[in-house]
Amino acid sequence: MKCRHCGNDSFIPFADLQTCPPSNAMLDAAALGAPEVYYPLVVTVCDACFLAQVDELKKAVEIFDADYTYFSSYSSSWLDHCRTFAEAATARFGLGPRSQIVEIASNDGYLLQYFRAAGIPVLGVEPTANTAAVAQAKGIETIVDFFGHDFARDRLAGAGRLADLIIGNNVYAHVPDINDFTAGLKAALAPRGVVSLEFPHLLRLIESTQFDTIYHEHFSYLSLAVTARIFEGQGLKLFDVEQLPTHGGSLRVFGAHREDESRTVSPAVAALLAEEQAAGLGGRAVYEAFQPRVDRIRADFLAFLLEQRRAGRTVAAYGAAAKGNTLLNYCGIKGAELIRFVADLSPHKQGRFLPGSHIPVLPPSAIDAQRPDYVVIFPWNLTEEVMAQLANVRGWGGRFVVAIPALTVL
Repeated sequence: MKCRHCGNDSFIPFADLQTCPPSNAMLDAAALGAPEVYYPLVVTVCDACFLAQVDELKKAVEIFDADYTYFSSYSSSWLDHCRTFAEAATARFGLGPRSQIVEIASNDGYLLQYFRAAGIPVLGVEPTANTAAVAQAKGIETIVDFFGHDFARDRLAGAGRLADLIIGNNVYAHVPDINDFTAGLKAALAPRGVVSLEFPHLLRLIESTQFDTIYHEHFSYLSLAVTARIFEGQGLKLFDVEQLPTHGGSLRVFGAHREDESRTVSPAVAALLAEEQAAGLGGRAVYEAFQPRVDRIRADFLAFLLEQRRAGRTVAAYGAAAKGNTLLNYCGIKGAELIRFVADLSPHKQGRFLPGSHIPVLPPSAIDAQRPDYVVIFPWNLTEEVMAQLANVRGWGGRFVVAIPALTVL
């Protein structure tokens, strides 16, 4: 294995989650008896450039297939986040009817719909055909393809569609060739254009032991320092950064052409680089100390579930999310003995089964119908939203549980 950014072949151990199926590979009932493909899920850190990365054993074209089950529009808090960003970006960068916005991994149009409603021309690039179809039905032009340098050169720059704003929310970590992707950002960007990328912050992942955000779709786990280095290698400069609460702690970075003198580097960049350095992200110890903390969370979660089974209490879960699948598979949970079912708001997941564990996915009404004693919230970053949606649980004495960053009964 060689580092996907710098080509170095020496790595620091970080997180070994053994093997599991792809986190969004939901199963139909007919597939339960068929063999299921498992892949190693191991993250190591390049000891030269400090890019944390999963070896690319599961190809992107297999992960993001025609039956991809993640649709972005089923979280009200995420939609609020996107609406706020659209309003702020429009004002900050003076976007209007003569501008061009391109979003990479535009999913079901969850974000571009707000720019389009403001009369700003938009274009989505989305590799999953089923989510793209939903966006197209909203009137959002969407190209079904993977983004990279050749795509940017031929389909955007070559077609006269250079972008005044390129948006990539939770996609930068998903690309196997991060250098080629970044070169595509450079090729598709108008001379005074801006790139805005959001992704989970490696520092927050480490601080809160968020190992359940590790899955095959995430090829990279990014710090600000590494991101700035990758930008620089492709002729871009990172000129501003915002820290966000989304996904347990994310970064929103802003980039521009290196030669664009209109974009001066914000003091926020130097401040966060200093924080990362102080936290040890440029050394070995912080990475080597991560695995024991992961194993402690697994032990505590399994102990909780076994205790409830011995006591005759029932446990269900909410959110058929990738986070939950990483946790369940690392814990080795199979079937519905310890967790009866997982409720999820998305009709694209209901009636199916989680990969690996084969726990059934039911609509949220199943929680009211079955009245479990405990509801484990897998998307812990949405805990307040989920507890508000499931307020009835308190009525029969039910309680909520999160496993990360530590087992907590709420």
